[in-house]
Amino acid sequence: MLEKPERERGFKKERILRVLLSSTGSMTKYRVAKEAKVSEPWCREYTTRLEERGLLENTNIMDHEGIYEEWEDVHVEGSYVRVSLQNTLELLKNTDLKYALTTYMGENLRQGYLFPSMIDFYVCEGERADWLDIVEKTGLIGGGNTRIRLNDDHMFYGVEKIEGLYVVSVPQLILDLRLEGGPCKDAAEKMMVKYYGIE
Repeated sequence: MLEKPERERGFKKERILRVLLSSTGSMTKYRVAKEAKVSEPWCREYTTRLEERGLLENTNIMDHEGIYEEWEDVHVEGSYVRVSLQNTLELLKNTDLKYALTTYMGENLRQGYLFPSMIDFYVCEGERADWLDIVEKTGLIGGGNTRIRLNDDHMFYGVEKIEGLYVVSVPQLILDLRLEGGPCKDAAEKMMVKYYGIE
């Protein structure tokens, strides 16, 4: 339960894409590598391949839709546990543990298009046991409207506090909404227009 993904191949690419999509200005490839916590040669190799496909020009994104499709292709699926908690948002507001909301609740806080029927949040690997302890003491496993997710800790890159709650970066949120599908995909498209100014 809440195990780190067995397959980590793809984490480096995801980190680079997360950094590129979060950038508001031109970054050097050296800076992208540092922010993504990957080696500079690996970053240069991967971004050069994206340039050859017309998705990037140096580190500037030329095709946002193409970059998100690439991210979906290389995405490493994490693990999650579905739980029922008494009051998830109050618990999150009062915890000292690290977390970041995504999908329905994350979108609702950022954009207000979706009804937050599900509360998804990422936790970091080092605090996995603490979260499981909270669930054991205050909740029930196997049902409910809360999913606690575990993946690469780089998910926390660009996290922001909104209305007293931590939410993943806009690029991470867009990816998660796209992967969730259904009305979440519509919300992701609206967010792309708003965040990147593209149709």
